[in-house]
Amino acid sequence: MPRVLTACRATVPSRHQPEYLATLGRLAQRMRARGESLWVFRSTEAPDTFLEFSESRSVEAHRSRRRPEPEDAALEQRLHAIADYAADAGPLWTEVPLEER
Repeated sequence: MPRVLTACRATVPSRHQPEYLATLGRLAQRMRARGESLWVFRSTEAPDTFLEFSESRSVEAHRSRRRPEPEDAALEQRLHAIADYAADAGPLWTEVPLEER
């Protein structure tokens, strides 16, 4: 089954960035325990803009689709309270296996 990915753009005021990154760090740790990945990148041109990439093994297991455990739900809720997510955040992208030659 192909992996799935979301790419979400978030704007975070500088005063909330330490909490934002710490919250994502806790979420990433919980996701790693389930075999998922979470990466965060900061824009070099707009230091208050971040890209979050979340990867899982299937659509059903993905962070944006599964029913979250209570701690995950609390972390997600806090992220949405301190970060402004772009309107297009959340579409799933499915891996396309490439033929090796």
